[in-house]
Amino acid sequence: MFFEGFTLETREANGQRIRLRRGGEGPPLLLLHGNPQTHAMWHKVAPVLAKRFTVIAPDIRGYGFTAKPPVTPDSRHYAKREMAKDLVALMRDLGHERFRLVSHDRGARVAHRLTLDHPQAVERLCTMDIIPTLAHFERTTMEFALGYYHWFFLAQPHDRPERMILRDTADWFDLHTAREPKDKGFFHPEARADYLAALQAPGTVAAICEDYRAATAIDLEHDRESRAAGVKVTCPMLVLWGSKGAIPRWYDAMAVWRDYASGDLAGGSVNSGHYLAEEAPEEVLAWLDRFL
Repeated sequence: MFFEGFTLETREANGQRIRLRRGGEGPPLLLLHGNPQTHAMWHKVAPVLAKRFTVIAPDIRGYGFTAKPPVTPDSRHYAKREMAKDLVALMRDLGHERFRLVSHDRGARVAHRLTLDHPQAVERLCTMDIIPTLAHFERTTMEFALGYYHWFFLAQPHDRPERMILRDTADWFDLHTAREPKDKGFFHPEARADYLAALQAPGTVAAICEDYRAATAIDLEHDRESRAAGVKVTCPMLVLWGSKGAIPRWYDAMAVWRDYASGDLAGGSVNSGHYLAEEAPEEVLAWLDRFL
């Protein structure tokens, strides 16, 4: 079953329309997806987590069928600070002033900023398959630039990457998600259909590009300001990465995160590529069971 026991709904928060799934009972748990996906990426783990938690899995700003503010010269609508405000407001409107937070990829970058800006809201934070954006850029090598070439492609001026992607969004999706080789059957059919439908919806591709443009500009400003002020993640944090992916080839992820977190820090690898929750859900759930 696909998200058995969950509702699919749309709510307003922070002036934005947000699509989400919600299910389970217990302490609140927010799940944030990555690019170029939707909340559907959590379909293998959310029902299990819902046995212990009230699980809220939204599409983040610009993705899925959540609101997509317009393109601007400074990409300010897609600053992770602004994206995080949507989610804090959503959880508050649902009655949750404090919550636990599990995140992947771009959603993990939003989660990192959310935790820095709203430390009172986050009890525990898990990030999957990232190091901080600032750390990526400050460590840029040819290997990183070639391996994560999409960071530089998607951040090109509007609307150059958009036009190229929109010529064949399904082909772009398959190429983009093949950082480790996989066939079209890798993603659950309903999840894949949701990802593609979202990409074909008006404004999604532009919003994705704005997310990456913001990462090269306004997000770095905010990250540098936080570092200069000594602002770090203070809540307990779990760092996971795919053993078959790029993170362990390029970085000592735990050592990098120790520079950005002052609280308890745990972490390790999962036997997967980049898409941990879809490729190795049992391992992810085992880590989360111990951490959450």
